[in-house]
Amino acid sequence: MKKFKAEMAAPAAKHDLALLAKLSHTTDFSIGCYCEDEAYCHRSVLRELLRAEGAVLD
Repeated sequence: MKKFKAEMAAPAAKHDLALLAKLSHTTDFSIGCYCEDEAYCHRSVLRELLRAEGAVLD
């Protein structure tokens, strides 16, 4: 997950996170994967990054 966090710190990824966070205020969407345990999955990192950007999360 360390590599994923580094990738998500890049300007283009930060832009995409900000866009998804803004969209979450008006649109429902899901981001999924096939990992069994979220604790060892990139989606837990993605959730926290989106939360930090102000995304509306369920």
